[in-house]
Amino acid sequence: MTSVVKTTCPYCGVGCGVDVAPLDENKTKNIINIAVEGDKSHPANLGRLCSKGSALGETIRYDGRLLQAKVKGEVVEWDKALDAVADGFENVIAEHGPDAVAFYVSGQLLTEDYYVANKLMKGFIGSANIDTNSRLCMSSAVAGYKRAFGSDTVPCNYEDIETCDLFIITGSNMAWTHPVLFQRLRQAKLDRPHMKVVVIDPRRTASCDIADLHLPLASGTDAYLFTGLLAYLKGNGALNQDFIDQCTENFSDVDIADFSIAALANDCALDADDLELFFSWFLQIERSITFYCMGINQSSSGSDKANAIINTYLATGRIGKPGMGPFSITGQPNAMGGREVGGLANQLAAHMDFANVEQRSDVETFWSAKNMAIADGLKAIDLFEAIDAGKVKAIWIMATNPIVSLPDADRMRQILKKCELVVVSECMENTDTTACADILLPATTWGEKDGTVTNSERRISRQRAFRAAPGEARNDWWIISEVAKRLGYNDEFNYTCSADIFREHAALSAYKNNGKRDFDLSGMVDISNAEYDALQPIQWPVKKAGQGTARMFTDGKFFTPSSKARFINVSPRKPKNKVNDEYPFILNTGRVRDHWHTMTRTGLAPRLSKHIIEPFAEIHPYDAEKFSLKQGQLLEINSHWGSMLARASITAEQQKGNVFVPMHWNDQFSYRGRADALVNPVVDPVSGQPEYKHTPVSIKAWQPSWYGFVLLRHEAGIGLTHDSYWSKANGGQFIRYEIAGTDAVDDWKKWLNDRISGTDKMDGLFYNDTKKSYYRAAYVQNNKLMACVFIAPSIDLPSRNWLAGLLAKDSITVKERKSLLAGRDSGNNFDPGETICSCFAVGENTIRHAIKTKGLTTPKDIGKCLKAGTNCGSCIPELQKLIAQEKAGLT
Repeated sequence: MTSVVKTTCPYCGVGCGVDVAPLDENKTKNIINIAVEGDKSHPANLGRLCSKGSALGETIRYDGRLLQAKVKGEVVEWDKALDAVADGFENVIAEHGPDAVAFYVSGQLLTEDYYVANKLMKGFIGSANIDTNSRLCMSSAVAGYKRAFGSDTVPCNYEDIETCDLFIITGSNMAWTHPVLFQRLRQAKLDRPHMKVVVIDPRRTASCDIADLHLPLASGTDAYLFTGLLAYLKGNGALNQDFIDQCTENFSDVDIADFSIAALANDCALDADDLELFFSWFLQIERSITFYCMGINQSSSGSDKANAIINTYLATGRIGKPGMGPFSITGQPNAMGGREVGGLANQLAAHMDFANVEQRSDVETFWSAKNMAIADGLKAIDLFEAIDAGKVKAIWIMATNPIVSLPDADRMRQILKKCELVVVSECMENTDTTACADILLPATTWGEKDGTVTNSERRISRQRAFRAAPGEARNDWWIISEVAKRLGYNDEFNYTCSADIFREHAALSAYKNNGKRDFDLSGMVDISNAEYDALQPIQWPVKKAGQGTARMFTDGKFFTPSSKARFINVSPRKPKNKVNDEYPFILNTGRVRDHWHTMTRTGLAPRLSKHIIEPFAEIHPYDAEKFSLKQGQLLEINSHWGSMLARASITAEQQKGNVFVPMHWNDQFSYRGRADALVNPVVDPVSGQPEYKHTPVSIKAWQPSWYGFVLLRHEAGIGLTHDSYWSKANGGQFIRYEIAGTDAVDDWKKWLNDRISGTDKMDGLFYNDTKKSYYRAAYVQNNKLMACVFIAPSIDLPSRNWLAGLLAKDSITVKERKSLLAGRDSGNNFDPGETICSCFAVGENTIRHAIKTKGLTTPKDIGKCLKAGTNCGSCIPELQKLIAQEKAGLT
């Protein structure tokens, strides 16, 4: 019987437990077969997995992996590569000082990796120039907590979702970004019908599926809303004066302006009755949680928005109790672990700070640091600006893809290319960032790594290896330690396993703590290797072995010098960049349901690539009509900083004057599809977090000469990098490309032969109507369909589904061969439509047909009939929408 390895999911900050059963391995076919199930014993997910977690088995592959170290494009042995890194950094430091080098790390590193990187940079190189991609997602939430509580402490836990009576989702499409928690919320609402759910979001997202109230506020007005809520509470005598007096300070500093529902509704572009209803619910319902994420954080005033939320909970004493509190949710699997070890440039390890001289001295003593940094380092955007200015001359990037994820991404690529030394530790060989590297170091990834991660409720879990590292890939902590030794710090980085590092991490958290700091693992200082290997999920602080802490601040004491929480005076302000005649739309960026970050992992999974197959732009029907934009056509979106192409998605769920585009696509999966090339680089002055949610843009129809698609088997190659537009999706046995071009093509056969390898050895079937600009081709080899290409002057092209099904077959029939150029079966085979349920590969047309013919009226009915929605539940909002459309006679 195959043994099961208990590990954690490598995606979002929910931190789901995963049971993995390795089955077999075929290196020749680049396949590692594993069975993946949710861990029913893990408190974060209780056995649930979302579509991404369920598809983890499809992402464990050898193809595309970085398996050997490279220096200047040449494969080298590890010793040579490590020497090159150490020599390069040492030379820069000798000539320009320690602040001329930097690390840029990631919330996808394990805590042990993070700890060693932070220790090397801040304690031994002597600079605090180590920042993380977590700067881009939750640094404003960190600033909010620290300003209010004196510590970066999340006061809530997941069980609060089931016990609260009012759940407020703001700045989050929870249904898609944290779907397992959303399913817990859905079930809690079913179990407790009196529970209210409010969604505050400019868009009507999938999270509104269970909402009692949706507040589509104007972009950037969140702080106006929550400072208004505080004023409403005060005006209605709803403040907890005892709590304010005994447990908080600085309330008198908060400027609570004269309040009017009508005026605030106007400021936020909300219906006054809806606004008052929300405020009255918050006033009346004590057990309330505000669940917030990127829509709050990714703002030039994100820290103030966070504190505006926290102020309402301090003012009502709704903190440290079940079912209530301000709950920031993280976007990465170990963003919290990075915060614990000081992964941000303005932090020391173990939740200590540079500004506190005593704490700085404590860390220096504990580490026996040879060159202790004494001040904050450069935050992410400042770091890249320093490279541009020639101040930072060497950078080591670990486990992240900043050339896709940073704002003003095109300029950031140019900046990185001019840096004297760029080192990248990465598991994938070809990313937008590795293309800029001088030295590439092959790192392990999920399934090979062994260590810990911390989720959004402060729960530490083990991530365990279940297979050997391929090629010459090594753990990040080992790579960093080997470089440290070459820099002369052998004794301080002489770790033999991840448990060694965890013990040191725990010991530092306990060092001279005595209850003064929130992060405390004193109960884990003496953990043995065996106990570490068997470690069960546990919430910090852990002051006694095996005893975690479910909820913080139960005693009304905080981690400020006075032990009182602090009110922060918030003066709401609008986003810095305003729309104008040249750029009249507000751009909002975010995630889609089945992809994550820059797709280096999810892009490998066929089932995750079927739901949304290319970059899109959501616009309101009013704007589409005003600018003569059509559903499905390609749009050109421009800002002051860059441009992209995206497929038009016209929907009334988007606000007028706003456009939403997903963040995931990059140069490996789409040409001109990088959303962050558009995004302005303005940051919050406190947190340094960029304003991803509000960039002025223009939109116009892009007018190619032709549209088309290409479907081909994996064995074939294609080169489209110099064409006007393409996007790529993995279909399993085939690759799907959507393409379009501005240049007329005189000889399509030659065009294809130049781009698809091996066509000269295949049987070709062709259709060419030069007058109407239609071209179709299919290539067959040994009775197996190898590729097909359809070109048209418009987006009116056949469905890809029947042809894609033929590419999955070992051979095609004579009848199928005759129908290839028609693009559809000559019989009456049913087209299932584009995928709605990724878990069970159920298409839109299949669902619509079942609703019509079987009289299905609920998602539960659809689940019983088709299984759709019965695994992760992420598609349930879309099932609801299809039911409503069919009921209304809409298709």
